[in-house]
Formats: sequence, structure tokens, C-alpha cells
Amino acid sequence: MRLDHDAVVAPRVAAAAAQNAGTATNVAASRRATVRGTAAALGALFGVGSSLALLETIDDYPAAGGQAIRYALGAALLALVLRGRLPRVTPRQLARLALLAATGLAGFNLLVIAAERSMDPASVGVVIATVPIVLAIAAPLQERRPVQLRVLLAAAVVALGAATVQGIGGEVTTAGLAAALGALLGEAAFSLVAAPLLPALGATGVSAWCTALAAPQLLLYALVVDGPAQALRVPALDEALVLVYLGAVVTAGCFVLWYTGVRLLGVERVGLLTGAMPAGALLTGAALGHAALSPERLGGVLAVALGIAVGMRAARR
Repeated sequence: MRLDHDAVVAPRVAAAAAQNAGTATNVAASRRATVRGTAAALGALFGVGSSLALLETIDDYPAAGGQAIRYALGAALLALVLRGRLPRVTPRQLARLALLAATGLAGFNLLVIAAERSMDPASVGVVIATVPIVLAIAAPLQERRPVQLRVLLAAAVVALGAATVQGIGGEVTTAGLAAALGALLGEAAFSLVAAPLLPALGATGVSAWCTALAAPQLLLYALVVDGPAQALRVPALDEALVLVYLGAVVTAGCFVLWYTGVRLLGVERVGLLTGAMPAGALLTGAALGHAALSPERLGGVLAVALGIAVGMRAARR
């Protein structure tokens, strides 16, 4: 009887041990993916934040034409990385990529420009800072699953903290607010529309395709609105250097990093990290003596950190 009992129990013990080992392996892999995804997304946000000061040096260059050059350069560099072989796409994927280029890239930039013509940049930034809330709602709906209340509340905390860091208030106009809300939707589309494409095309493939499609869209707009003479104006040396940086680092590099984060973390969790960009910019500026670290803005930084920590933990479950 003892031998029979051991023969029955031993396989069960072995199976349980194998299951526990598999669970531990999955947990470790999930943690590694979270670390890699977070690092990639934060790297992208740091790169974008580093360009904000440089953008002031090309204020006199036509905005749409400059963005077209930036995306064309980024697409060319990504094509080199892919050795001239962009991933093959189906007609449905191509349509989605065109939508991504029109909304998340070209449309977003044009709407930000329009919003800042009648509103101060800080107010526009406050509107766009609510993107974690949009993604916390839209991402689960896109995947046909329930919205997670804890993630949504964490996203609201991140958005409020980011808005506090940037400075709540300032002049708001109807036209500017409408354009800023459109830019907010474009910012959300940059991740939402791309997410289903990432498993098949990869972060580099999606980045290469969307930038290649956005460049002619912006060039056409520049030709119509600014005219050929302005849209195709040869940049001065300092302007050319900034455009090269925007194309190489902020576009080619940061797009791949961001979409790597989207692939590893998911849209909900990566959206929470957007609040880190204004918070990081404030702390860097304060360390360099370029920004005042008031109690209100410091509270905003802490709110961003708290919201990210709670939301990342809740979304992982």
C-alpha cells in the first residue's frame, strides 16, 4: 500500500513543483519586460524633452515644412537600420499606418501649432497632459475588456500632477482649446493606433512606415498653406543642425524606444509614464538653476510619481 501511495503522490508533487517553477519563470520574465519597457519609454520621453529648448531656435523656420523634413530624415535613417527593407504590410495595415501618420504625427503637430497661436504653450500642455486618462479608458475598450478603476484613478493623479508642474492657468480661447483637444486625441492615437501593428511589424517597422507616410502629408500641407518658396526654404546652418537632431534622435531614436515601451508595457501603463516628462524637465531645470521649484510644483512631481507607481502596479495584475 505504501508503494502505491508513493506512486500516486510523487507525480503530483513533481507536477506542482514544475508548475511553481513555470510561474516563477513567468513572473521573472514579466518583471524584466516591465523594466525594459519602462526604460525604453522613459528614454523616449527624455529625448523628446531634450528637444524643447532647441525648438525655440527654429521659430522662424516654417513649422509644417520643418516637420516634413524631420520625418523624412527619420524615415531615411530607419530605412538604413532596416537595410532598405521595410516590413511588408497588408492593405489593412497600410491603411492603419496612414491613419497613424495623419493623426498621431502630422495632425498632432499641426494642431499644437494651431493651439499655440491663440493660447499660451503651458495651457496647451495642460490639456495634452490628460492623455494618461484617455489611454486608461480607450486602451481597454480597444481590446474589448473592462476599464480598470485603479489605473484610471492613477492616470488622473498623474495628469493632475503633470498639469501642476506645467502651471495651471493662463489664457484659454475657444479656438485654442478646440485645437488642443484635437492634439490630445492625436497624442493618444500615436499609441492606440500603433499598438495592434507592433506584434507583426515591430517597433522599428512601425516607426519607419509612419514617418515615411507623415512626411509627404506635412509637405503637401506646407506647399498649400505656406507656398513653395517658404515650404522648401533652405535652412540656415543652426536650423539645419536642429532639424537633423530632431530627425535622428527625437524621431528615429525616440519613436523606436516609445513603441518598444508600448509593446512591452501595453498602452495603459506606458501612458502613465508621459507625466514623467514635465516632472523630469522641472527637476532638471531646477538643478541647473533655470526653473523655480515651488512647493506646488514639487507636489505635482510627487503626484506624478505616486500615480505612476500605483498605476503600474495595478495594471500589471
